[in-house]
Amino acid sequence: VMMDALEAGAADFEADGPALEITCDPDAFNDVVEALEGKGYAFASAEIEMVPQNYITLTGEGDVKNMEKLIDMLEDNDDVQNVWHNWDND
Repeated sequence: VMMDALEAGAADFEADGPALEITCDPDAFNDVVEALEGKGYAFASAEIEMVPQNYITLTGEGDVKNMEKLIDMLEDNDDVQNVWHNWDND
């Protein structure tokens, strides 16, 4: 699978248990999906997402509450389609 993904134009490949995560440049997304589907692979999910290069950790309780409130408000707003952030909230 890794060789097929890289030959299709993927930039990175990661095995995470039974699922495989393939990343590529957004401009190459359709070509990579079509090439892998042509080889008989099926996808649980195939979409373009914003992935941060680095994450931040909020340590203050007030900061965490404010960030949660901000994300909730954005998600509840009908004009907002997607919310992405680089907050490491684990």
